[in-house]
Amino acid sequence: MILWLGVTLLLAGIPLLALDRRVANFFRYNPPSAPALAFLIKTTDAAKGGPWLFVIGGLFIATWFWSYFFGVGKNAQFANEIALALLVSLIVGSVTLHTVKLFLGRRRPRDDFEHGLYGFVFFKWHLQHNSFPSGHALTIFCVATWASALLPSFTPLWFAIATYFGMTRAVLAVHFLSDVTVGAAIGIISTRETMVLLFPQLLPSWY
Repeated sequence: MILWLGVTLLLAGIPLLALDRRVANFFRYNPPSAPALAFLIKTTDAAKGGPWLFVIGGLFIATWFWSYFFGVGKNAQFANEIALALLVSLIVGSVTLHTVKLFLGRRRPRDDFEHGLYGFVFFKWHLQHNSFPSGHALTIFCVATWASALLPSFTPLWFAIATYFGMTRAVLAVHFLSDVTVGAAIGIISTRETMVLLFPQLLPSWY
């Protein structure tokens, strides 16, 4: 089920390429109300990868030290496993995403708005043009996919939250819609496959 969601979003990114400029310009010229815009700006970076890696890496190290010095308790072992599962998923997803960025080199919407420069700059091997896919979307959909394995009853909620944070990137016109969609797809697929291959003991049967 989770895998098919990721594949569907990945495939949806292809036709969305044709709509990206129109959608980005719509959000640019039809911004939300001032309070809503302020809220979007304040919350969007909750999906940034760095803080998640820092927190989850800290949890993994803390539980490892706890187990080393005080013995391997059931709760500490479980916390260590779930932290490692998300940490590895984020790393796998980030490596995949940044490889795609390096190959494709897509310009951000601001380049189109300010300079009329739009599209992909293929095979330049730098991250100056780093719009596609969205790293924020990758991160938050990694987290949602991971959380769905641990608390599957809340799966719709996790993905609703992830969708909100992902869409903030498009609404704020810092990413194209296809950037968000494909970033989300990579997050879902990389996390699901990482969990299935390396952490099957954490997964529900439907995963």
